[in-house]
Amino acid sequence: MLVRTRFAPSPTGFLHIGGLRTALFCWLYARRHGGQFVLRIEDTDLERSTEEAIQQILDGMEWAGLLHDEGPFYQTKRFDRYREVIEDMLSSDHAYRCYCTKEELAQLRADQMARGEKPRYDGRCRDRTEARDGVSPVVRFKNPQSGEVVVDDVVHGRVVFQNVELDDLIIARSDGTPTYNFCVVVDDMDMRITHVIRGDDHLNNTPRQMNMLLALGHPPPVYAHLPMILGPDGTKLSKRHGAVSVLQYRDDGFLPDAVLNYLVRLGWSHGDQEFFTIEEMVRLFDIVEVNKSASTFDVNKLTWLNQQHMMRTPASRIVPVLRWQVERDGLHAHNDAQLEQIVLAQRERTKTLREMAANSAFFFRAPQTYDEKAVGKHVTPEILPLIGAARDGLARLSEWSAPAIHRLIEGLAAAHRTSLGKLAQPIRLAVCGGTVSPPIDATLAILGKDESLTRLAAALARWSAQGPLVP
Repeated sequence: MLVRTRFAPSPTGFLHIGGLRTALFCWLYARRHGGQFVLRIEDTDLERSTEEAIQQILDGMEWAGLLHDEGPFYQTKRFDRYREVIEDMLSSDHAYRCYCTKEELAQLRADQMARGEKPRYDGRCRDRTEARDGVSPVVRFKNPQSGEVVVDDVVHGRVVFQNVELDDLIIARSDGTPTYNFCVVVDDMDMRITHVIRGDDHLNNTPRQMNMLLALGHPPPVYAHLPMILGPDGTKLSKRHGAVSVLQYRDDGFLPDAVLNYLVRLGWSHGDQEFFTIEEMVRLFDIVEVNKSASTFDVNKLTWLNQQHMMRTPASRIVPVLRWQVERDGLHAHNDAQLEQIVLAQRERTKTLREMAANSAFFFRAPQTYDEKAVGKHVTPEILPLIGAARDGLARLSEWSAPAIHRLIEGLAAAHRTSLGKLAQPIRLAVCGGTVSPPIDATLAILGKDESLTRLAAALARWSAQGPLVP
């Protein structure tokens, strides 16, 4: 059997972390078993579905690298197919037209609740043969009235539903548009889906969907319902806990591999291993090992894991992501080689690419001002001539590299009987505008010779003209 999984988001909102985890588990299961991963956009809610949400879903999936083998399919483009199946079900007596009005259904519900009964449609139109003037009917599925539906869920185990508790589901509205649960059934059948992996909030839909599939003569797929993700306060994860969209994590400087690594560990584990490459996830992940209890989302753990990926991923692979972050700030990144050097210098000092870009802005923009307090502390009358000597020495360097720069500054400090730090810090102020950067030798090496000398000259000119204690 060729394994075929599907991710089927509704574009009534942005792709969120819970949805991305579902997509990841579907994608991993298909990849591990040499199967196919289908993307389906379930956009039958015409009032709430938006083009913006659809694009966010597509962009989020592309950013995460969860590329589909087929699709995206759109339910709104399959209405003719749904109508065809509905007519077949009416003809085979697996569905019927219901002429109950909204007022009648509201009264039925009120009466049932008054008697302490569970509100449900009582099937009063089940055997009706004649139309009702002035009423546009809905179409209902004739659910079996006896027996049980057994869901052998991969995650939750055996779950039994009694058919008597399931009412006759509406599969087409009075305007003829099909309903969500019916479209899902037809899609899963037509797309030959073998494994439905989705959130456990869909578990109660499963018995009705299985009954419809059986009525259509199609064996149900294997179901695996994933536990929900909770926020730190123990409630269902929502936008109040953080990012609204998966793309917010991109904007905040998280690597997609780190986000996927974190999500795969929400409900699944492989011993005590925390760090996984995509290749390891594909090789090791199995849906049968997913825990059925809910998991708690911890942004601090995600941030730690992101730094681990930043440190272990080849710097050349991080360069395009850093470039994107830098250019978001309106800065121009000179070349890939410089960006790669910045990654190597900054990745142990920062936890996200957003932080790395912000802390590296001075590489792309010369300081217009200098930290006033730091200038007063580090740019003394005694050190100012030494900064000039450092600039002259750097200008004469034939080899512009961190080791050569380090030797020159260290030697100059020793010759003038001062510490390396007392000379390095004002040099850092001159080229960065502040006191935080990678080691001064690495900083100057990354900036380049011409830019370093230009910035040192500009700082010397300002400090000499205005006095060493005034920026």
